[in-house]
Amino acid sequence: MNGRDRRHRAACPPPAAPASPHTPVTVVELDLADPGEVRSPGGRGPAAPDGRVSALVRLHGHPLGMVHATGTSGRPAELARALAAAAHRELDVPAGPDVPVAPGALAEQGAPVASGVSAAPGGMSVVICTRDRTELLADCLDSVLRAADTLTAAGPGGAVEVLLVDNAPAGPGTERLVAERYPGRVRYLREPAPGLSRARNRGLAAARGTLCAFTDDDALADPGWLAALAAAFAADPRTGCVTGLVVPAELDTPAQQLFERYAGTERGWTPRDWNLDAPGAGPLDRYSTGRCGIGANMAFRTGLLRALGGFDPATGTGTPARGGEDLLAFHLVLTAGHTVAYRPDAVVWHRHRRTLHALTVQVSGLGIGFGAYLAAALRRHPALLGDLLLRLPAGAAGWHRGHRPPAADTPLDRRRLRALRRMERRGLAQGPPRYLYTRRQQHHTPGGG
Repeated sequence: MNGRDRRHRAACPPPAAPASPHTPVTVVELDLADPGEVRSPGGRGPAAPDGRVSALVRLHGHPLGMVHATGTSGRPAELARALAAAAHRELDVPAGPDVPVAPGALAEQGAPVASGVSAAPGGMSVVICTRDRTELLADCLDSVLRAADTLTAAGPGGAVEVLLVDNAPAGPGTERLVAERYPGRVRYLREPAPGLSRARNRGLAAARGTLCAFTDDDALADPGWLAALAAAFAADPRTGCVTGLVVPAELDTPAQQLFERYAGTERGWTPRDWNLDAPGAGPLDRYSTGRCGIGANMAFRTGLLRALGGFDPATGTGTPARGGEDLLAFHLVLTAGHTVAYRPDAVVWHRHRRTLHALTVQVSGLGIGFGAYLAAALRRHPALLGDLLLRLPAGAAGWHRGHRPPAADTPLDRRRLRALRRMERRGLAQGPPRYLYTRRQQHHTPGGG
């Protein structure tokens, strides 16, 4: 981990944790340009929560940070005032008439799209991969379609197609949902071979847009998500990949709150660009791709991602490697000479695992997937093996996460966090052999790779 990574983490600390890790917390959002209304994540309308609240605060659509308050049922105006006061007290709120408007922030309310927003020339494809989680899909697809409508409102060239890839389904439930609820709006695809990378590659192959965005079935897209991604690509032709802010959609259970403490997925509130030709870029910067973003919120120039080979099928959920396919894609974009851009205006809300068992499985997979990613990257650039091994013990945690979590509130949580860290470190060592095993397995399976 280099000094620049440490300075970035210090400059963009994670939001303060709610006071009690065992009290359900309702996640909402509040725009200081219209501070009288508290809204639910993903453009789902007004909210009037009762109890502890964690709010994403914006100004004209731009995310500024997270604040916390307590709501009383039937008194949403009081909660809005408390959140606005906390925002002005705790966050750096810009002032003056020249505060910009985030791409797509106004279109969702029926007003003209903010000036400077560019539609996606050649259109945009959105790929969502799923496997037997039909109960999550409706909210996810509804949110993506709202984001698609916002981008389409930007003008000619903003056409959006939504592709749902059903990965090795056990039954017809997902296909039936798409046919009954989204005829003509969502294109259903089936990928019979299990594995997230294979599913994403199936969507990539079918995509018609010049830009291709990816999110997960347990996520909710913000209404301005696609408009913000498209604006980032339009601003710089060197940009090959754009990622965005990922914030929790719910913090109902102890497991969800513990994950947010352990590996909160937000990467800060300031736009950033990474390019290996930039001044000061070091030989290991190409491996520090965890700071760039995660697979729940990423988009690529379609032709570039295809030219790079898409996602490595020996990585990702559904394989023994368990993950790392998104980190490898960022790595390939960087090493091909392109820029990876992080834009916090492109917001996705993520529903964390609800049980402690699911959380431990996920954290183990984070370590395994990161080790698999490093193995896959070194397979492509073996000359850097010596430098990587020299710096791996000190830098591994910083390479795959953008910041350390805040301190836990209870001794039980401190013990749980230590156990999760140990589990992830053990997973890191398992990643390379699992990746090599998966490659051999797929090589010897007919049609496997």
